[in-house]
Amino acid sequence: MQKSAKSKNILWIVFDLGVQGDYEGLYRWLDAHDAQECGDNVAFLKEYEHSGDLRDSLKRDLEGSIEINPKTRIYIIREDSGKLKGKFIFGSRKRPAWTGYAPELVQEEDYGA
Repeated sequence: MQKSAKSKNILWIVFDLGVQGDYEGLYRWLDAHDAQECGDNVAFLKEYEHSGDLRDSLKRDLEGSIEINPKTRIYIIREDSGKLKGKFIFGSRKRPAWTGYAPELVQEEDYGA
């Protein structure tokens, strides 16, 4: 039986686990992988070692290390063929907190009386 080759990838993990999320489990996992802090809820992994597809492997790894619930949102940014790519591995996008802050550019035509 042949073992699959291991790969190493650089990646950023952006996370929002909700108010009652398993932050301790995630912090343990990040610490074990020598992740670097990059601001609130953002971590950088210089060499994430995995077998097979990066996203699938990372998702399985995290599922075995932290409690996932419906509010768990984890987004990864990785390099792929010289381009940066991002995708949610848990959860999905939600309406951003900054929605409605930009002034609307509505131009109405004025009519004389």
